[in-house]
Amino acid sequence: MTDNADRFDVFHIQFGFDACSADDLRRLVGELRAAAKPLVYTVHDLRNPHQPDRALHDEALDVLIPAADALITLTPGAADEIHRRWGRDAQVLPHPHVVDEPWLHHPRPEREERVVGLHLKSLRANMNPLPVLGILAGLVAERPGMKLMVDVHTDVVTPGMRNYDEHVASLLHGGRMAGRFDVHVHDYYTDDELYDYFQRLDLSVLPYRFGTHSGWLEACYDLGTRVLAPDVGYYADQKPGVLTYHVDGETPDAADIASALDVVLTTAEPWRADPGTRLRERTELAEAHRRLYLELLGRR
Repeated sequence: MTDNADRFDVFHIQFGFDACSADDLRRLVGELRAAAKPLVYTVHDLRNPHQPDRALHDEALDVLIPAADALITLTPGAADEIHRRWGRDAQVLPHPHVVDEPWLHHPRPEREERVVGLHLKSLRANMNPLPVLGILAGLVAERPGMKLMVDVHTDVVTPGMRNYDEHVASLLHGGRMAGRFDVHVHDYYTDDELYDYFQRLDLSVLPYRFGTHSGWLEACYDLGTRVLAPDVGYYADQKPGVLTYHVDGETPDAADIASALDVVLTTAEPWRADPGTRLRERTELAEAHRRLYLELLGRR
């Protein structure tokens, strides 16, 4: 950082410090102080979704949040937690649109059945999909006009690959053969493939055991796909109309999931962001960041 200190005015951290130790971050803060460079930290994650043990991320937060000259976060709930844990105030600036044109205006396909999607991705640390899958499979089967589509990355179901899980692979194969749900195995989607996938769903179910905020949720909102999220973190704070289910330890609440499915079956209007509002919001967020940077530079 020292070698590049004359090439920037404000140091803004959002992601990318997962592999940094607390000592690494303390050295960074010290170098920023020595160079009189303000530090801004946008707190996306109060619990890192990729780390099963929260200790490493907590240690990083214990360095960055007290040291930052200004804090930003995405939701009031996260701001309240930041104040409760560190006594710091964070400016709440919502997540801007994830999807760009022409996808923001892309029409949703018409279909008679309602499609519920559960994506296992590569089974990152915060995912607990099997209890949710078992509940969804039974509830969807009871609802005519609704089907369940399960997606998973190739590395989860292919022996020898990094994230291979024999139990998950067997359950998915058995469920597909029994006609309980469709299974799509694929590598990581490109952006266009991911957005097309979202628009093939009426509901995307997030099978998370912990977390804070979700860019996945924001993209679904941009494209008109409802989201059912667990009542952990601050997913429900991100956008009005997010459907939620309670999680007690490892057990999702089946009644909450059933209620969400009924909403999807009986609601005609899609849950979708207004493209014009989202575009204006991005401009307003950029201006809010500009004002913050200028304010910090004026303190020097």
